[in-house]
Order: sequence, then C-alpha cells, then structure tokens
Amino acid sequence: MRHYLIAALTSTALVSPAFAASPQEVAQTYVELAAAGYGDSLTTAQALQTAVDAFLKAPSEETHAAAKTAWLAARVPYQQTEAFRFGNPIVDDWEGRVNAWPLDEGLIDYVDASYDHSQENPLSTLNIVANASFTLSGAQVDATNLTPDFISGTLHEVDGIEANVASGYHAIEFLLWGQDLNGTGPGAGARSHTDYLQDSGCTNGNCDRRAAYLKAATDLLVTDLAYMAGQWAMGGEARSTITADPNAALSAMLTGMGSLSYGELAGERMRLGVMLNDPEEEHDCFSDNTHNSHYYDGVGIRNVYLGSYTRVDGSVVSGPSLSALVASADPAVDAQLKAELDASVAALGAVKAAAESGMAYDQMLAAGNAEGEALIMGAVAALVTQTASINRAVTVIGASGVAIEGSDSLDNPGAVFQ
Repeated sequence: MRHYLIAALTSTALVSPAFAASPQEVAQTYVELAAAGYGDSLTTAQALQTAVDAFLKAPSEETHAAAKTAWLAARVPYQQTEAFRFGNPIVDDWEGRVNAWPLDEGLIDYVDASYDHSQENPLSTLNIVANASFTLSGAQVDATNLTPDFISGTLHEVDGIEANVASGYHAIEFLLWGQDLNGTGPGAGARSHTDYLQDSGCTNGNCDRRAAYLKAATDLLVTDLAYMAGQWAMGGEARSTITADPNAALSAMLTGMGSLSYGELAGERMRLGVMLNDPEEEHDCFSDNTHNSHYYDGVGIRNVYLGSYTRVDGSVVSGPSLSALVASADPAVDAQLKAELDASVAALGAVKAAAESGMAYDQMLAAGNAEGEALIMGAVAALVTQTASINRAVTVIGASGVAIEGSDSLDNPGAVFQ
C-alpha cells in the first residue's frame, strides 16, 4: 500500500522582490508546457489513429509495423506529461483512462495457456474479443458492439477492479504486440498481422471483433487526449486553476515532480520490479519499450523545473522557470537540484542505452542479472537523491501544500512480501 511523505512547509509567502521570476510568471510557463505536451500527445495519437486505420484496412507486416512505430512515437510526448500528474486533480482523475497499468490482458483477448490469471479477478480471462456477452453481478451484459462508449463506460475497470484495464496506451499496445511470453529472456510480444485478416487467413479467431476493438480503443485514446489538451488550452479549467493561484501552481509543480520522481517512478515502476524480479512489473511490457517510458518520465520532471519543453517538431517552449525562482532564494539548492536532475536523466539514459544495445528492460529484471540490477538501481538512487533536493526547494521558496507520494518498495520493503 502506498503512503505519503509530506514535504517540509515553512511559509505561505510566495512573492519576494528578490526572485528573478515571479510565481505568476512561473505558473504561466507551467501551463504553456502542459498545453504543448498534451498537444503533442494528441497529435501523435492522431498519427497512431491514422496508422491503425491503414493497418486495419489492409493488414500486412508493413502496415502492422507502421502502427507499432506510431505507438512508440506517441509514448515520447505523453510520458513527459506525467510530471503534471499528482499535483493536478484534473489530470489525476483522468490519467487512468489513458495510461493505467498493469492490466489483466485476458480481459480483452486470447492469452497463452500459461497465463497466470488473477484469482481475485473473475474477469481476468473474459476475452471480450471472443465473447459478445458476459455476466456481471448476475446480469447479462451485451458486448456485441465494441465501441469507444462501451469500452469506457462498461468495460474499463469493470466490477471496480483496477486491473481490468480496457482502454488507453497499454490496451492498444497489447492488441498490437500481443503477450510477451519470453519472461526475462529476449524478445517482445509477437502477435502476427494475421490476427486482423478478415478472410480465411485469420488467425486465433474473431479477427473482425479484434479489429473493432483496436479501432475503438485507438479512437477513444484520441478523444481522451483531446479532452486533456483542452483543459490546458486557453479557457481550459486546468489552465485557469493554475494561473488563478500562484501558491497552487508551485504546489502542483513540486508535488508532481516529487511524486513522479520518488513514489511512482523510483518506487512502483522500478524498485518494485527489481525486488520481485518480475517482468510483469515492466511498464510497457508487451512492446519492450519500458526503457523509453522511464527515460521520458525523467526528462519530463526536468522540463518542469527548467521551464522548457522540446516539442516533437523540434521547437522549444520555454519561459520563467521554477529553477530561477529557487536560485533567487538559494543558488546552492538550485545548482544542486539541476545537477541531480541531469544525473537522473543520465542514469535513465544508461538504462535506455543498454536496452537499445540488446538487454531489454525485462531482461534487466532477471534474478542474478547484476548488470541489469545495477543499471536500474543506479537510476532509482538518482531519483531518490533528487527528491530530497525537491523537498529542499519546497522549503527555500516557502511553498505550501506539497505532498510527495511514497512507495512501500522504498519506504517499507518488508510490506511488499506480506
């Protein structure tokens, strides 16, 4: 179970003539970064939608590969937006629609006979692609039409179980790659394009319903991202909330940076997997893309602090930064935090480089892989270290209401095995 570390609070006085950047200016930069990041997430999801449509119209090895490439590209800007979570309720309440994990993939489609389904989740092997109806709490549910509304309104987290992930990036990832049956050995999911052929070449049955599900899930992702992009656009609720209250802005920024750095990335996504030596704890587990997702999370944390984001078209959005605010209050704290942010991005970059050189993230999790464990734990240590400096930044600028999320894997390791 997760718990919370409450950052030190010293004052609610946020405005000082000594600051090189005012809280209001920093808040304005923050909303511009969010608008750009979610805008890029939407644009790349629309490119994925186009690629999926082309794949479903003419399934082939080439169109399948293009759809997977588009999915990988879509992850780059989205992962950088995760630093806007935790401190912004609008984002946190929505995030599970697009990036929930891990998922019981047997809810969606066929799985291997070796699939270790959840004893606590009777729907973990439902296989909605193969079943046009199912029973829930004694009532029959009609699943004939696999539409975005059905996925979001009926199937996603059905029966109140978080592992029943039916929408978002990872549902699409599973439908494109299939299960990764390699454990901690080399190789990602190996679903064939023939799972989508609409003739006698169809493999594993129900190719029409599988195609309908992939189409609906992809369309739903675009709709969900359009909603969040709108929240940060001019007149959007998230933008208005942040710019109306500089105190809330700084709290949101520091809570998001610290919680993603510590409890979420260092703890739940990295340290826990090493403790369990479990490839099921890998974030992008079907595509073996976890190294990139972790890396861009780290980049996103640094973006918020430095007030700068490089868009997918190469242009840069930047402005008065939280770094400048901290530097005016205590240059040493700012210098240390910037150095530590660079160090964590470098450590995550080392994980990324190793994966791209042939040792995938799930292989790093294997028991006895000392090199892989050292790479992951090096990044964990860097993230933990920078979180301490994030807390120091909270103190020196007198931010209030900052709550940094923790993780049992870091704070109470014995509880992980209970």
